[in-house]
Amino acid sequence: MAPEGARLRHVEESMGTVFSFDIRGVRDRPRVGAGLQAAVASLHRADEIFSTYRPDSQISRLNRGELTLAGCLTEVVEVLDLCAEAERESDGWFTTGYAGGVDPTGLVKGWAVERAARMIASSGAASVCLNGGGDIQLVGGPWRVGIADPLRPGELATVVEAHQGLGVATSGPAERGCHVLDPHTGEAPAGGLASVTVVCQEGVTAADTRATAAYAMGDRARKWLESLPGTEGFAVTPYGDTWATSGFHRHVATVGV
Repeated sequence: MAPEGARLRHVEESMGTVFSFDIRGVRDRPRVGAGLQAAVASLHRADEIFSTYRPDSQISRLNRGELTLAGCLTEVVEVLDLCAEAERESDGWFTTGYAGGVDPTGLVKGWAVERAARMIASSGAASVCLNGGGDIQLVGGPWRVGIADPLRPGELATVVEAHQGLGVATSGPAERGCHVLDPHTGEAPAGGLASVTVVCQEGVTAADTRATAAYAMGDRARKWLESLPGTEGFAVTPYGDTWATSGFHRHVATVGV
């Protein structure tokens, strides 16, 4: 059963995508409403700081040499540290390097989603689902998240269920084309996947970077995901076959949506 209390929904455009908020168990509406406003503001602030399309963003200025890392905001230092950790964890399959500069956008959206969802939860909401362009942070529950079938538009490949919160992220070329490349070759991943979904107890920041790295790995992804604590994966191949890590079944809904 859903938690007692009212429900709030909100849709916000930022960072070149749409963020959908579903907030349940709202007992103190003014307080949670203020938390929602702060969360929305945090998404726009993330865009202002990290967008590679804004010439005045801190990342753009850092790449032009107009700023040093020591002169950047604390958010920049935090995100770049997380990016470096993800690069080490994935043995370079996740990377922020490009043409001598740095592009952390492969992590920023998941980081911003997770931070915003937790801000709302801390304001008193019992359950929060925040979906930012497929990067999903769940707090509380129960929640069900449909995973799109990349080969059959409008259909679902599986449904993830969460009762205590979870980060969910999917990587693949279905919606944006092949935007994830093998960082070692600069080409489309060998033994490619149609999509790979990662669920992570740690949150969507980790799920996002791990999904990106797993998609880039192709055939190597399953073994790598199996080695990560609190992390499970589900993939669809270009031929319509699927595979899942050994514990993914624990996150699959047993009945229809």
